[in-house]
Amino acid sequence: MFRLGRVTESRRLMLIDGHSMAFRAFFAIPSENFSTSGGQTTNAVYGFLGMLSSLVAEQQPTHLAVAFDVGRKTFRSEKFPAYKAQRDATPPEFKGQISLIKEVLDALGVTHLEKEKFEADDIIATLSTAATGQGFRTQIVTGDRDSFQLVNDHVTVLYPKRGVSDLIHYTPEAIEEKYGLTPAQYPEFAALRGDPSDNLPSIPRVGEKTATKWIQQYGDLESLLTHAYEIKGMAGENLRAAIDQVRTNFELTQMVRDLELPLGPEQLQRKDIDVNAVARSFDSLEFGVNLRERVFNSFGVDGSAVDADKAPDLQLEHDAVDTWLAAHAEQALALVVEGQAVPGAGDASAFALCDESYRGIVASFENLNPSEEQALGDWLASDAPKFVHGAKAHFHMLQARGFDLDGVEHDTEIAAYLLRPGQRTYELKDVFQRHLQRQLASEASSGQLSLLDVADNQELLAHAAAVMELAQTLAEQLVAIDAYELYRDLEIPLAGILGGMEAIGIAVDVETLQEQLEDFKAMVAEEEEQARKLVDEPTLNLSSPKQLQSVLFDTLGLPKTKKTKTGYSTAAKEIDALAAKNPHPFLDHLLAHREYTKMKSTIEGLIRAVGEDGRIHTTFHQTKASTGRLSSTDPNLQNIPVRTEAGRKIRSAFTVGEGYECLLTADYSQIEMRVMAHLSEDAGLIEAYQNGEDLHNYVGSRVFDVPVGEVTPELRRRVKAMSYGLVYGLSAFGLSQQLGIAAGEAKAIMESYFQRFGGVKRYLDEVVEQARHDGYTATLFGRRRYLPELTSENRVARETAERAALNAPIQGTAADIIKVAMIRVDRELREANVRSRVLLQVHDELVVEVAPGERELVQSIVEREMDAAVELTVPLEVASGVGEDWEEAAH
Repeated sequence: MFRLGRVTESRRLMLIDGHSMAFRAFFAIPSENFSTSGGQTTNAVYGFLGMLSSLVAEQQPTHLAVAFDVGRKTFRSEKFPAYKAQRDATPPEFKGQISLIKEVLDALGVTHLEKEKFEADDIIATLSTAATGQGFRTQIVTGDRDSFQLVNDHVTVLYPKRGVSDLIHYTPEAIEEKYGLTPAQYPEFAALRGDPSDNLPSIPRVGEKTATKWIQQYGDLESLLTHAYEIKGMAGENLRAAIDQVRTNFELTQMVRDLELPLGPEQLQRKDIDVNAVARSFDSLEFGVNLRERVFNSFGVDGSAVDADKAPDLQLEHDAVDTWLAAHAEQALALVVEGQAVPGAGDASAFALCDESYRGIVASFENLNPSEEQALGDWLASDAPKFVHGAKAHFHMLQARGFDLDGVEHDTEIAAYLLRPGQRTYELKDVFQRHLQRQLASEASSGQLSLLDVADNQELLAHAAAVMELAQTLAEQLVAIDAYELYRDLEIPLAGILGGMEAIGIAVDVETLQEQLEDFKAMVAEEEEQARKLVDEPTLNLSSPKQLQSVLFDTLGLPKTKKTKTGYSTAAKEIDALAAKNPHPFLDHLLAHREYTKMKSTIEGLIRAVGEDGRIHTTFHQTKASTGRLSSTDPNLQNIPVRTEAGRKIRSAFTVGEGYECLLTADYSQIEMRVMAHLSEDAGLIEAYQNGEDLHNYVGSRVFDVPVGEVTPELRRRVKAMSYGLVYGLSAFGLSQQLGIAAGEAKAIMESYFQRFGGVKRYLDEVVEQARHDGYTATLFGRRRYLPELTSENRVARETAERAALNAPIQGTAADIIKVAMIRVDRELREANVRSRVLLQVHDELVVEVAPGERELVQSIVEREMDAAVELTVPLEVASGVGEDWEEAAH
């Protein structure tokens, strides 16, 4: 026997089953919420790192290692081919995430181990056994109960009760309390019980209670099997028939404790963290700084101290604001305002200014005297160059204090977005870490700053210095990728325009919305009542997935949808597909109920969003979509359907405001298809647009080989779906699903299309290959979208990136065009000195509030400037309309 080493609290070993915990993280966190802009799913990585940081912070291990499985082929599967053979294939979204976890572990200085033909369990068993002999106190983190056999006075298993955060500590006492057995008896118990997760057969009519009773009675498994003839009844017969399988189960359940490994427990001491490597990994995974800070804190690293020698010498000066500004009148200054940036209802408490020598001041708005307030206002409204992070947010905060903002020359938030589109966040602290590899001081803690709050003042000034430092670095990087003009001439001017639009808002008739809300409530109730009657279920809740599963697949016997952990999916996509292939009145009511419920929720959100001025002030986001499109939140005014009766009804509640004559709407016709024609240089598409043909009829006549006049509505629908689908990487299978036709028929349509419009096929092929070569796509205006996943070994991520490569240049160019149009329209309206103003941008549409007597002039300006936004090989087509509300102004 080996002698136990002296256990000390200074030697704490933690061993983590990497695959087990990564899988648990994968299923605990929705994959759709975590993926890179190129399509690599990252939920397992995120959850695993969150779990790891919590464990390290709470348990403080001195030694740490993560063990991984190599593959499904092990000595166990060789001995018993059915071992784990029943398990489903690895979900496509999980693939590739283990290698990403290993990359981050390397940067964190955490050892990870694996061994051919053995499982992570065996590595952990070997290390924990050796560690016990060397005096370690060991914790094993795993979701595999077979690890309970390793528990002793010096080894504890941390077993997840739910997800990866709620862990039960299994000591010898805890295992005896739960199973009535010692840890050493657990493999014997598991051999009798069998293990469905490993595909080890159980003994019929022998459950956990019986298995425990037998082992307690006979002492161990071998004694039980030797006396199996004594067991009475059917259970005894079944045991005797399964003796060989039980012995096999026992052998497979036993963990190997003497593997030859390259490292022993002593060599698993935590190493130094490569902070910059961690930061690069987190950036490529598009994780925010919050997780990074959690990880750094748990590993005892002060990220702000790393590379501190690179930080500029920062000096807080105590001049009066007016005196300081007078001394810096001609200089570019970085500005940071602290407050709430809510359109029409923001506030601002304090600000910091920093010059290029990193000297600056901090002041509270409350403490400004009249002379200082006047000097600050004059400087803010002047064209003196200002560097900010988030110009639009600063616009709203300063407006709340009665100040105008002009002269923004650099916006580090927008610059960072153009350099790395698709990141989860562009907060200043994230951008600072991402591009300068240093951590920024935490957010200022006090709400109202005074000159006595030395620490807070220094912190706020550090943020202004960060903006100054970033502005210079990011500008150089934008020049290097030929995106500086896009930044200077398009995105920065647009930020000011969007700020003005948000502040103005759009008038809403609340009574109309209330009436519509009541209508939709009644429609929701009616659809649910009709559905209940069809299946004779008076208490059926159509919003309950569990009840729906019972009705759809048991009561009605409809074909089962995609299998989930809780049954069969009742998600919108699955129900739509089910209804298309298996029409049923119940599904009609269910789909109508969902549509009306969605509209009801939309209207409730709109009503809540109406401000005291009777207008809705949405927030436009410049840095959300990696393609360059704007998005809208609080509320989202871009998700109101334009082609449905319900959507048009809602739009009718958006009205012209008091003191104005009408609303004007103007949009581009088929902008993405026109961009496609230009980029692909396809002669057929160019001819159609140049001759003013109806595109879909024209294409339909070519694809289906019929005269234009004989293109039926159904043929037109099919061609339209395909034409737009190609922009999004639509496959023949996807087209068949969308149109409800056979896959072969969809393939024939697509082949006919490509045969007649070869330029499109050539372009679609070339744009993906070029992106694979370059690592990014680019719009006509130079906006890049980086897609490193194009070369990924993960098929799901690679195909997602390929679709993005098809879509990004087209959708991105269309987004750039409407942005150019907005800047041109804004400039011309200002020069014409009119009161009319742009209120909304919804994808390809502008909504303008027109002042009395200005309609004809404004309509001509909007149409002319939108038409002149860009010169393509095909003409742009702008349509406009006017009316007292948004729906009436449609055209």
